[in-house]
Parts: sequence; C-alpha cells; structure tokens
Amino acid sequence: MPDVRLILLHGTQLNSAQWLGYADLLGPRIELVTPDLPAHGIRRDEPFTWESTMALVDAAVAGTDLPVVLGGHSLGGYLAAAYAADHLTRLAGLALLGAAGEPGGMGSASYRTIARINRRLGPARMTRILDFDLRKLGTPPAMADALLARGYAFDGVTPAWSLIMEKCSSSQLAEVTCPILLCAGQFDQLRMHTRRYAAAARSSSDVRVVTIPRASHAFPLTHAGQTAAELRRLCRVE
Repeated sequence: MPDVRLILLHGTQLNSAQWLGYADLLGPRIELVTPDLPAHGIRRDEPFTWESTMALVDAAVAGTDLPVVLGGHSLGGYLAAAYAADHLTRLAGLALLGAAGEPGGMGSASYRTIARINRRLGPARMTRILDFDLRKLGTPPAMADALLARGYAFDGVTPAWSLIMEKCSSSQLAEVTCPILLCAGQFDQLRMHTRRYAAAARSSSDVRVVTIPRASHAFPLTHAGQTAAELRRLCRVE
C-alpha cells in the first residue's frame, strides 16, 4: 500500500506522458497521479481556464485519504504553487520543477515568443520541431514516442501563460507551511529567481534547493532518475 499520493502536473505544450516511467522510479510507496491539464493531452479540446484547472487539481487532491504532495514542471509548477497558496493545510509537500522565475520577466517573454511562433508555423510543423528538440536534448525514446502519440498542444500557450503572469509570483509561497522543493536544471531559464522564491517561502517547514547538473529546462524528461530521487526525498519515503 502506498504511503503518500504524489500529483505531478506537466509542462507547457506537453502532456501527462512526460511522467512515463516515474511510477517505477518512485516505487510502490508513492501513488502517482498525472492528469492532463485543460487544453493539453486528452483535454486539448477543452479551453484553459483558471477555474477548470484548479478544479482538476482539487479533485486529484481530494480523492484520497493519503497525505498529498503536489508538484509540477514549468506551467505545472506555477499552478501547483497557486493551489498551495489557496489551500494552506491540504498538502504534505510542494515541488516546483523549473518554476522559479518570476512570471512577467524574462521567462514570460520566452513564452510570448513561443506563442507567436506557434501561430506562424502551425501545429503540424510545431509538432515536428518540438519532437525533434526533445529527442535531441536526450528525452528517452519511449517517453518521446508517448508524448507524440498523446499529442502536443499549442492553443493553450497564450491563455495559460496570460493567467500565470496575472496570478502567480514568488509571494504566493509566503504562507505555505509544507516542505518545498525548488528544483531546476543548471541551464534552466526558469531558475533565475530561485533565491527569491526560497526567501519568499518563509513559513515553510523546509525549503530545499536542488540544481541538476548539465541539465536544461527539460530536466524532468532528460534526467528523470535524478528528478524522481528528489521527489522521493520530498515525499519522505527514503
């Protein structure tokens, strides 16, 4: 029987297949839940709204009697932080993976650029480009195949990041009391404000900052073993 439920939210344009293989890496003491976000994966025909996204996370959190650790990569990390800020007593841990850059800064500029490129090139060409880039970075073939089969999503980039820039910042962590993991790749563009995020989490019982050496923003895909080890530590199953 598992000791804890871990909910992992995927990144922008991706889907829940980015966590392929994590159940084995995490082990039987962790119950892994990996939903597709609205406008992504099997929900890519659903509009991305704040209300529907938070309701999806809340359903995953509420559907168990186990302690719940919530985490996410990039977009998913910002959503996880927002949920934690609004539900201060619900979580046993919070993992922000590649999600420690202030929205509205350089990180958001990159996603505005991505949205413009998406519109100009169209979904078919963008799918080929994203698939090629992730494989070149070192995403395992089985994971890359699963991501492609489940479907990349492009229409959700603008509404999702518009809401992130409007609603999210490091200040959301001020009253979060559960342990927090701030994990990023060494070359991750969204680790630029890690110190600010760590300082903002002044009420947390434990804030741990981890940098994955020689890894990019795609580190949960390319360095799954190291990422899973840090998640296991946060879930306290070592």
